[in-house]
Amino acid sequence: MVAVAAAGFLSVGAAVAWWVHSPLSLRHGVVELSVERGRSAAQVAQDWVDAGVDTPAWALEAWFRWSGDARRIRAGSYAAQAGITPEALLAKMVRGDESLESVVFIEGWTFAQVRAALSRAPGLRQTLHGLDDRAVMKALGSPDLPAEGWFFPDTYRYGRGVSDRTVLLSAHEAMKRQLHGAWEQRHPDLPIRHPAEALVLASIVEKETGQASDRARIAGVFINRLRIGMPLQTDPTVIYGLGASFDGDLRKRDLQRDTPFNTYTRRGLPPHAIAMPGAQSLKAAVQPEATTALYFVARGDGSSHFSASLDEHNRAVWRYQKMPAGKPQP
Repeated sequence: MVAVAAAGFLSVGAAVAWWVHSPLSLRHGVVELSVERGRSAAQVAQDWVDAGVDTPAWALEAWFRWSGDARRIRAGSYAAQAGITPEALLAKMVRGDESLESVVFIEGWTFAQVRAALSRAPGLRQTLHGLDDRAVMKALGSPDLPAEGWFFPDTYRYGRGVSDRTVLLSAHEAMKRQLHGAWEQRHPDLPIRHPAEALVLASIVEKETGQASDRARIAGVFINRLRIGMPLQTDPTVIYGLGASFDGDLRKRDLQRDTPFNTYTRRGLPPHAIAMPGAQSLKAAVQPEATTALYFVARGDGSSHFSASLDEHNRAVWRYQKMPAGKPQP
């Protein structure tokens, strides 16, 4: 009888071992599940079955408990793909090997574009919908900061079910770190008084730069203008100030229309950033190139022509932007 019992026990053990290492049947190609904090082993097993794992929930629960790792299952977003075994499924949850989505924030984007990207992000729990920008910043713990510019452009990965606030907070904290690091490396005697002004200048540099190698020199032009009290006269700030009324064509009357962001009608930096600057624009703002240039104009190939005098600048404008096609260059 003892031998028979032993043989039966070995047979059951072999069956369990076979099942644990065999691929699970899935009702569709990829089964995704967000495991919430505090769920029991039985609940997690049932959640997988409800999501599309075609196996008895009691069998999964028994494996979770028999393995000794049931209490080590982590909350998170997971994906079970074809070929996954019960052993691999449990290991994935114990490691916290989440199935992550991502959202990308691009250099030069406005906060409105950031919010639009968040609203489209797959699997992201929307908690900020309906809040204005000031309320969003309050929710992030920065009620005294404007939303514009205070988020670092990067790719942010997250588990399904994570809130939009969590992702946005990561981008906000990243910008504060990046700005602090840049400010600590600033050149002495800059005509900018604190990191927030560096952020504003960096956002202008970001919008004005067509070729990466021009960033520091463009920053140098604006620093020169700030030093002598010359208006910055930069179109991107005017366009930002026009808001929804801008139709894509910047006219002379737009340059003359006074807004807090019109750097033709007002001297100094605008009230806050006009977009999200990347790391290189932050660096350029605090480590500008030493230059005598006070003007620059786009050449049409992404690069800029820099001039120290207005006469030279006017000739460059004619050459690169106004000269009729086919006419010999002066």
